[in-house]
Amino acid sequence: WHIFVVSPAVPDVGAQHAAPLRITEDNDSKLPRYYYSTWDHYISPTWSPDGKEIMLVSNRDHIHGSGGFWRMEARSGAPLRELRYEETTWKARPDWSPDGTRVVYSSYLGRQWNQLWLMTSEGSDPFPLTYGEFDVTAPRWSRDGSRIACISNEGGNTSLWVMDVLGGRKQAIVPRARRYREPVGTLRLNVVDGTGRSLSARISVTTPEGRGYAPDDAWWHADEAFDRAERQFEYPYFHSNGAAELTVPAGRIHVEVWRGPEYPVFRADVNVPTGVRVTHRITLERLDNLPARGWWSGDVHVHMNYGGAYRNTPPHLAFQARAEDLHVVENLIVNKEQRIPDISYFRVGPDPVSSATFLLLHAQEFHTSVWGHMGLLGLGSHYLLPEYAGYPNTAAASLAPTNATIADLAHEQGALVGYVHPFDTKPDPADTTAPLFYELPVDVALGKVDYLEVMGYSDHLITSEIWYRLLNCGFRLPAAAGTDAFPNFASLRGPPGLVRVFVHSGATLDHRSWLAALKAGRTFVTNGPLLEFSVAGRAVGDEIRLSAGSRRLTARVGLRSNVAVDHLEIIGNGKVAASIALRGDRTAAHDTISIPVSTSGWYVLRAYSDRAELPVLDLYPFASTSPIYVSVGDKPARSADDAAFFVRWIERMEAATRASTAWNTLAEQAAVLRTLAVAKAVWQERAQQ
Repeated sequence: WHIFVVSPAVPDVGAQHAAPLRITEDNDSKLPRYYYSTWDHYISPTWSPDGKEIMLVSNRDHIHGSGGFWRMEARSGAPLRELRYEETTWKARPDWSPDGTRVVYSSYLGRQWNQLWLMTSEGSDPFPLTYGEFDVTAPRWSRDGSRIACISNEGGNTSLWVMDVLGGRKQAIVPRARRYREPVGTLRLNVVDGTGRSLSARISVTTPEGRGYAPDDAWWHADEAFDRAERQFEYPYFHSNGAAELTVPAGRIHVEVWRGPEYPVFRADVNVPTGVRVTHRITLERLDNLPARGWWSGDVHVHMNYGGAYRNTPPHLAFQARAEDLHVVENLIVNKEQRIPDISYFRVGPDPVSSATFLLLHAQEFHTSVWGHMGLLGLGSHYLLPEYAGYPNTAAASLAPTNATIADLAHEQGALVGYVHPFDTKPDPADTTAPLFYELPVDVALGKVDYLEVMGYSDHLITSEIWYRLLNCGFRLPAAAGTDAFPNFASLRGPPGLVRVFVHSGATLDHRSWLAALKAGRTFVTNGPLLEFSVAGRAVGDEIRLSAGSRRLTARVGLRSNVAVDHLEIIGNGKVAASIALRGDRTAAHDTISIPVSTSGWYVLRAYSDRAELPVLDLYPFASTSPIYVSVGDKPARSADDAAFFVRWIERMEAATRASTAWNTLAEQAAVLRTLAVAKAVWQERAQQ
């Protein structure tokens, strides 16, 4: 990001429009930034009152945050002068006072939420102008300098306010009337089930060209990962309690309704005449009722508040989850740079907003910048601090503690430990171009991992390849699913339940029973397709024990999906053991397959498509069961090639650990090397069996 200036055309004096002139310079800091490039960026410019200078936000010379405040003349090549460094995360948006003496900006300095701060234009110590457990952002001075306009999410949604600089009086700016440039009508949507009962749901309302609309009071969201080759605009949506009314352009309006994978996707075009109120009733009949059979869906990776535009709360997050037909939400409390936005919500056991069919839990994501992120579900005592390790230029710069240490602390509290959003690209232990620290194979070998996000903010097929290698070596690792959802953002990583895990935990919903069934592997993960799978009458998570010798076992598979699927496969020991033909609209299949078995191993059923399919807001539709294990002749499952793969992986970790200087003491480094050596010995032993 760079700052450009341009002189617009002035027709009255005959001036011509000038080409934009970049005034900031490229600078590769080579700093080890976690969220940002090594190349410095320059954002949020504001003019000085005399039009000669610019104040801007830049991360130049700093590792953490989107940057502090700098000042420069408004010409190319002018030197930058740093006024003040703060971490900030994109929302500082400074504005110069009309008299040129002060600057107002938004910051969370020492707090969990952004508020307005004042400093001098020379960079004095700042003081807070507003206070509260919510965000106040985008400040702009009035021309006379007596008032400041700003945006607040105190009520959850964003709203426009004006406040007096002297006295602090605030006034909400509420529109009394709306005037539309084009003809409009009103569309009222009522979503009900087969009995006529109102159903909450996710709704998308668009014009033929794809422009979206929502009720005035709705939290409006969009899918940031859209492909411009396929559509002109982001895929928009909002959540509804079952009734929604919105103003739309007159003409043909497309309506799409989603309520999780247990319901079909509703699509319809509705004609809305100019000035007319049209009511459209939408009936959703179930594809399946999994809770009736003891299967409860959950998302093990949600961040209720994480720096977005809205201020989320447990009741509103529960509303979002109900609209997605989601029964369990694990709100992973985590740092966003210095702050931990949801830490005040941490508690042992379900949030009070929970009910007999919905559980909201406040759990933790451990956020190391080197070893890989972990979810800690069901902590029985307290939140683990410090919340991270390996943050350069801080007192937490040391690579210690490792995830193995944190896993032990979490297990002491009775929690489950899992690795989250694992892989977007295939790990290659032979690639020595960069250090390798990712700790998953170490902690699996040491028995510290209770689940893996086979589906997450990652590539599900690539993650599955590494999962299969771990399973091939005899480790029993259940599949979980965590969206890594940011539901207080307007446009970032889909709603809660975008990916979800169904856990077979019994007729009633209980958190400890649900976690126990998750750890036992009685799960399947999905973003749309629903799976049924058994081998020799045994269900996912079970073990089939057989005497030595070869035989054939009967597998029964089932698929029901609200989106088309391209592939339905039984995977055995990492290979495709059977492909099931999909016909017609490719949304359903039931088959009985005979599979040969001669060695110990495992089987999963998976379904996936070759490309994205809206309204699944993910890379592609995907689903997988956890394994059904087979033990033949009391010999454990082993793969010398896969074990050797992880030996090489840990050898790369050892080299990176020895080369790193980010330790408080040499004893820390030595302890980490001992942990790696123990894990490597486990893999070496399995490589030889």
